Amino acid sequence: MRRFRKRDVLAVALVAVLCGTLAASPALDRFAGVSLDILTALRWRAFGLRHDPATAPAVVVAIDEETFRTPPFAGSPSLTWTREIGRVLTAVVDAGAAVVGFDIVFPASIEQSEIPFGEAPLGARLRGFDRDFLRALAGGARAGKVVLGEVLHQDRPVRPAAAQRIAVGQQANIRALNTHADPDDVVRRLPLWFTVGNRPLPSMALELAARARGVEPRLEADDTTVLGDYRVPSAVAKTQTLAFEGGADEVPTFSFADLRACVDKGDTDFFRRAFAGKVVLFGTLLDIEDRKLTSKRFATGIEGTRAPRCALPAPAAAPDAAPTRRSISGVYIHATGVNDLLRRDVLAEPGRLGATAIALAMAALAAVAAMMLAPGGAALAVAGTALAFTAAATLALQHGLALPLVAPLVAALASTAGTIGWRLVAADREDRFLRKSFALYLSPQVIDRMLDADEPPALGGEMRDVTVFFSDIAGFSSIAETMTPQALVNWMNTYLSEMTDIVEGCGGYVDKYIGDSIVAVFGAPANDPDHARNAVTAALRCRDRLAVLNETATFQGHHLAHRIGLNSGEALVGNIGSRRRFNYTVMSDAVNLASRLEGANKYFGTSIMASETTVSRTGDAFAWRELDAIRVKGRMQPVKILEPIAAAGHVTPAQAECAAVYAMGLARFRARDFAGAAEVFARIAAVDPPAARFKTRAEDLAAHPPGPGWEPVFTLEGK
Repeated sequence: MRRFRKRDVLAVALVAVLCGTLAASPALDRFAGVSLDILTALRWRAFGLRHDPATAPAVVVAIDEETFRTPPFAGSPSLTWTREIGRVLTAVVDAGAAVVGFDIVFPASIEQSEIPFGEAPLGARLRGFDRDFLRALAGGARAGKVVLGEVLHQDRPVRPAAAQRIAVGQQANIRALNTHADPDDVVRRLPLWFTVGNRPLPSMALELAARARGVEPRLEADDTTVLGDYRVPSAVAKTQTLAFEGGADEVPTFSFADLRACVDKGDTDFFRRAFAGKVVLFGTLLDIEDRKLTSKRFATGIEGTRAPRCALPAPAAAPDAAPTRRSISGVYIHATGVNDLLRRDVLAEPGRLGATAIALAMAALAAVAAMMLAPGGAALAVAGTALAFTAAATLALQHGLALPLVAPLVAALASTAGTIGWRLVAADREDRFLRKSFALYLSPQVIDRMLDADEPPALGGEMRDVTVFFSDIAGFSSIAETMTPQALVNWMNTYLSEMTDIVEGCGGYVDKYIGDSIVAVFGAPANDPDHARNAVTAALRCRDRLAVLNETATFQGHHLAHRIGLNSGEALVGNIGSRRRFNYTVMSDAVNLASRLEGANKYFGTSIMASETTVSRTGDAFAWRELDAIRVKGRMQPVKILEPIAAAGHVTPAQAECAAVYAMGLARFRARDFAGAAEVFARIAAVDPPAARFKTRAEDLAAHPPGPGWEPVFTLEGK
């Protein structure tokens, strides 16, 4: 695993802190609310409605487009509707409604009209027109079941007409309808308190919820609102964050026209079924009036009065192609606020510190990914993290926690870009320079170790268990004499490139080229517990690849054969040389023996030869045949040598038969049955060079039997 410089770690940490802090700063608050909008839409599409609308504590009585088209309201100004509103209000209260709130404000009365009508103003001629409405208001207010609405606006509030205020007992039964819009003009929170006459008064939603529960709301010294035993969560002081559902049916909605006809019908049972124990909000449901953008703007539906009907037939359904509106009627904001309070479902938010912590965490994760991975991999990792966080935030909203979404994702994106930028400009600049400078001289593993150590290469080494690979081209000198220098260089480069690719592809490290020879090591500089197995695999692949190359015109008509020696054991590996110049190389007796085994191939006519030590470390991965026991120059102890036939399970019948015959001949040879050995080796001598050489040796010994001190060990005369 790569180790990073302290400078890089500090720089990337600074990038993550800056990106996380800035993404969650007040400067980007204008975009923070979008998180709730997106999550509301995702939650709606993932989980649907959380609550059955039939169980909603609050319902809406809507003056809708149907009302304006239905007699006696069609063509009549709304000021003349008060008597009918009073009749419906009385029926709702009498049906057992918990409390009724008005999201409609009638700031004037037709009784106050000064429009001339004959010899007297119109208002004088209609004196007493609002009497039934005022009586309904007064009766409901005395029972604590009617709350009128007003809109606070500096010194010019929009308030109910004077007679209505008197009927409900003035401010005791009047509450503000103002909503709270974020900087982008989207309603995501609803005020809980307003200051009226230097004293705090509950909002319409809080007042209705308190009356429905029969408790008095309290405003604590820390601006926390307490409703009974429910402490209302509030990220913005004195507000509640609205937990909108999706679609258009979360709040049951009744058409005022239908209810007015139901009063004429005298169906009191319908009113009891629909409104007993409910918080009822009178409001408008019109196409152009009192429309608000809210946090459900990406999850709205076609609104309508779809609650059960009493007297009038349901209007025709909207066509399927009708577009979904992003705004909703303002009455649903207050209804949602009431439902949230009574269900104890007000959304909790982590606040500024929590949002900053989440943004910092996302920025840190993105920075780590961008530092550890390539840019493409980092982008995929950050995208996956973003998707996982979005899914987690959606699930959290389902359980009442509104996590920030935009700020953490912006922080992650910015942190990724910043970290990659730092790597390109500074952190990886030296690495790229070193890789480019040394790529043709050092193996990738050595360069990686040098970069991981964060220091230039220095003298030093360590003992490591490795497998050494020696290869050499047979008859190279005679071939070289027939070629021009340029042609020789070209095909040597081709040969060495092909063999090197195989060695490195099997995990080996090419130590050096000595003319036509390749010296490689498996197990260093990178640790490899299967170094012996990988070295044998590389040798077999080199043999097979050379056979393919000989069938082409690669070597200009020359048929190449190479010899490979393999040996395993302890070796000194590291940077070895002078103080001014050194190489990463390998040294030990195990290295010398591998070199001797490479040369020993020419005495047996083989192309690959391995020591017994190497064979023992490959397990059952390959099929082998024992060639002989030899004594190489510089060593007195005999070495048992073997030839790999093929990978286990890939031995042909001909190869198996040849190996069996060779083993039989070798056994007779070692038993001093030289004539019998020559006979056995003769069976395969025509197709097997080692058998042909052993046949000759056996025949010589049969003709000139050795003395009693003879041992079945072949002593090599040269390297």
